[in-house]
Amino acid sequence: MVDDGSSDGTAALVVQHSAADPRVRLIRGGRAGKGGAIRRGALEARGAWRFMADADLAMPLDNLDRFLQAVSGVTAPHVVIGSREGSGAQRIGEHPMRHLIGRIFNRWVRLLVLPGRVDTQCGFKLFSAPAAEALFPRLTIDGFAFDVELLVLATRAGFEIHETGIIWRGRPGSRVAVGRGAAAFVDVLRIWWKAVTGRYGPVASRASVTPARPLQAPAATRQTES
Repeated sequence: MVDDGSSDGTAALVVQHSAADPRVRLIRGGRAGKGGAIRRGALEARGAWRFMADADLAMPLDNLDRFLQAVSGVTAPHVVIGSREGSGAQRIGEHPMRHLIGRIFNRWVRLLVLPGRVDTQCGFKLFSAPAAEALFPRLTIDGFAFDVELLVLATRAGFEIHETGIIWRGRPGSRVAVGRGAAAFVDVLRIWWKAVTGRYGPVASRASVTPARPLQAPAATRQTES
């Protein structure tokens, strides 16, 4: 788990569990921002698959099976993103204003950089090791729009992206500050400008992208913030 400067008891709980299970690690990320924390966690992980999740677990853990099924075939997509808008998705207990702002943001994203992606901001995503190692080092956005940049890079690289509907439960204590939310709109504009001016450069050619290995056991990365 990457701890982005949390002030609750999450880090201590992870340390407690790590004493009994060496696969569990706490990485203290300071205050690098959500994008910075996720980037570090994905690159520190060593599994063939890297699963990222918000520490509030707004997605019930039994939904993880939806990701496993998506990558368990003979060939598998390199990227699976949870969607609160896709087929089979449910939103439970979400504040109406948060939902409205989220849909406005998604319209902005689709208009500028990712047409057809109905939910880029869901905090639950699965990456093959090749995708994680190709994409995460190239992230430049540390704020909440890092998901958008990540998917723009994945699209440009030719990685197949699969969207799977999930059940998502709103958490009363989970919120985004107004300033950081507004900054995400500006960051999407920056991502668009970098894309149209060629600032990202070649990520990987479509011909060089090999099919991902079917999932065996994903390595999880989880982030939390204060």
